[in-house]
Amino acid sequence: MKSLFSILAIFFATFIFAQNITYSISFENAVHHEAHINISYTNLEGNSLLMQMSRTSPGRYAIHDFAKNVYNVKAFNSKGEALKIKRVNPQAWEILNHDKTVNISYTLFANRADGTYSQIDETHAHLNIPATFMFAPELSESPMEITFKPRTDLNWKVATQLPLKMGTTYTAPNLQYFMDSPTEISNYSKRTFTVKNQDIEFVLHHKGTEKDLDTYFEKVKKIVIAEEAVYGELPKFDYNKYTFLACYIGNVSGDGMEHRNSTILTDKEGLAEGGMKGNIGTVSHEFFHAWNVERIRPKSLEPFNFEDANMSGELWFAEGFTSYYTNLILCRAGVITPDEYVSGLNRTFNYVWNSPARQFFNPIEMSYQAPFVDAASSIDPVNRDNTFISYYSYGSVLGLALDLSLREKGLSLDNYMKIVWNTYGKTEIPYTVQNLNNLLNTYAGETFGNRFFEKYIYKSEMPDYEALFKTVGLKIEQDTKVNFSGISLNKNSISKNVKIGSPAYRSGLEKGDQLLSIDGVNLDKKNTLQSIINASKNKTVVIDYIRNKETRTTKLTLTSDPTYTISISKNAKKNILKQRKAWLKQ
Repeated sequence: MKSLFSILAIFFATFIFAQNITYSISFENAVHHEAHINISYTNLEGNSLLMQMSRTSPGRYAIHDFAKNVYNVKAFNSKGEALKIKRVNPQAWEILNHDKTVNISYTLFANRADGTYSQIDETHAHLNIPATFMFAPELSESPMEITFKPRTDLNWKVATQLPLKMGTTYTAPNLQYFMDSPTEISNYSKRTFTVKNQDIEFVLHHKGTEKDLDTYFEKVKKIVIAEEAVYGELPKFDYNKYTFLACYIGNVSGDGMEHRNSTILTDKEGLAEGGMKGNIGTVSHEFFHAWNVERIRPKSLEPFNFEDANMSGELWFAEGFTSYYTNLILCRAGVITPDEYVSGLNRTFNYVWNSPARQFFNPIEMSYQAPFVDAASSIDPVNRDNTFISYYSYGSVLGLALDLSLREKGLSLDNYMKIVWNTYGKTEIPYTVQNLNNLLNTYAGETFGNRFFEKYIYKSEMPDYEALFKTVGLKIEQDTKVNFSGISLNKNSISKNVKIGSPAYRSGLEKGDQLLSIDGVNLDKKNTLQSIINASKNKTVVIDYIRNKETRTTKLTLTSDPTYTISISKNAKKNILKQRKAWLKQ
């Protein structure tokens, strides 16, 4: 047995030579969207240190290259002497010939507040960590401290999921947790309630009244309880706290972004400006992610890669099934009515049902495209109107179909989600598509589970929604008397790629074509595209248009409008009403 002296010697040696990492950030020049950042490393090994900015952000799958807003980079050793800095690539800097200590400083420009970027101005410091701070990849497992220096003249306070050490200094156990911890620094208001010894905080930066926040917070509480009921329990939040970080002010961009113990909620609409109703869906969606995506985690996203795009084939489940529950939870919580919920199905259903993209990709392959579409940017034209269906929407309508199919068997999607939670979420074992297939087989039978995955996940067939809707007293109808051209106009110019198989596509019309007349009737404020084709007695109309400064003519054969309308049947039988109430929890 080692002596106490030997044990203590090993402990203190380890403590002395461990790398210490401390960050600080201040906002003296907030009016010009700048932050000043310092990072200190001590007890380093070797004589060089690689520093970099992230290219990606947790919850986002595309490349964002945050280094583009970093400048005035300097580095010093323990004596305050300037160190040589070598730019290794667009995202990375190598600090050369240090003396085991490196003190780095730089300036960050930040002026977009959402779930991906940071914004600094005199209203707040809205910080998404990957968009704000450099890091040393080789020290990703080391703990760190971060001191925020709020503008006291602006009454700023700090809100974050990071654990508080003291004052405005917080800690993170490692890089992954640090990067996953957005922070709002502003003169915000806060409400808290406790659910089974865990605190649920709602931080709101807005210009509204405290009474508005009280009203809104009551809705938030109902959502939390309704989502807890789906899984049977809340997740075990780190440090027993979950924080909503909401900014509903005019200088932000609308967004929502989930994190392990918090979420970002941003929108231009204040609570008294339509946000009371318009923003609550994002609350529902993002909190559901506390289970589905943050802990029920796709294996393809573990660990999250800060240096490259993150591709996952499970987003139809992670994002799509979450989207299915978003409005369903609002209905169950009494935030919206059953009629409002059912009416809200229409847009998503028609988008997925009438998309030609299913002939090219199944839900897994749609998920693979996230790095191209998830707030990604490009300047070359794409054909996504014909080749892509959002995995949010695709997964949402498949979640609806699976739920109603299970309920026909006396089962439910709620109970399936509980099984997924207990198997992969509570245990935090990352899952694959095959794992989801196997669990559905276990829960609903091998024939049912394999059929669902084979037809609708591995392939791109569509369920029989008309039959499924009847089981809960919904009806789905088409108005075959309305003429359809397949043309979307903006100031008489076709604004979207025309869909494959549509009348416009078959006629040879293209995005950018400027329509002049239909059957000799000039388009103007009185004679719109829809009014002309609705009044037409001909199924085939003649269209004059301009393309590339040349006037052309084509013939277009109208069809009936493919749009469906889903609504609640008013004469459903008692057993069907019982099924509907069980589904909507009314």
